[in-house]
Amino acid sequence: MPAAVQIPLRSVAVWLLLHSLLLASHPRSATAFPKGCYPSEEEGLKTFRCSNARLTEVPRDIPNDTNKLYLDSNRIPFLPRDAFRDLPLLLELDLSHNAIASVESGAFRGLAEHLRSLDLSSNKLVSVSKDAFSNLKATVNLSDNPWLCDCRLQELIRTVELAAGSSGGIVCESSAQEEHVGKAFLQVIAGADLCNVYKKTTDVAMLVTMFGWFAMVISYLVYYVRQNQEDARRHLEYLKSLPSKQRRSEESSTISTVV
Repeated sequence: MPAAVQIPLRSVAVWLLLHSLLLASHPRSATAFPKGCYPSEEEGLKTFRCSNARLTEVPRDIPNDTNKLYLDSNRIPFLPRDAFRDLPLLLELDLSHNAIASVESGAFRGLAEHLRSLDLSSNKLVSVSKDAFSNLKATVNLSDNPWLCDCRLQELIRTVELAAGSSGGIVCESSAQEEHVGKAFLQVIAGADLCNVYKKTTDVAMLVTMFGWFAMVISYLVYYVRQNQEDARRHLEYLKSLPSKQRRSEESSTISTVV
């Protein structure tokens, strides 16, 4: 083959090799995005939208330079530990209108320093540990969830900063106290400390348990004493039926044993 033909072929081969290496170094290309998800730029911020994408889990192929992430209106049932660990520049996270019923401790690990807004409204949250939101500086929207109003929720509310205007939407779907059902949670804790009520209930339960054990011990002692008295009575009756000399000898033995 002439040299003039070989040079362009070598150039093409080099270009193809470089292109392959470039693709390998950027695995999160548009073709890797879940169906219904796409990147964009809004107000100078890199945005990744997956709204109404029928997702059942948090996508893994989210560009790690994303500033705003929209995962709203999907079917995500829970948030696992380290779900957003690879998004160090994330400022806003919208998880509203999903089916989230569980948030594992550490789900928002890595977001504490930069995240400004977290929307968990309109999900299926009943009870969440405050540890799931530890160190978060973001404002959090927890409205329109079927909350169980108890000490755990009270501790959570006191841990996070609620988004403006969202507190009225945190309503008691259920509660140990019937009169709290249907009321706004902040209204409930304004007149009662649910953690103090829980502590009192726990103390009463402990007292009842201790009393039960004490009653069992007393009952056993009474039974033990009565049983010994009955055995002693039977033995004395037996001694009375013996000849007098043998009876006196065994009576003295029995008395010393009883004493």
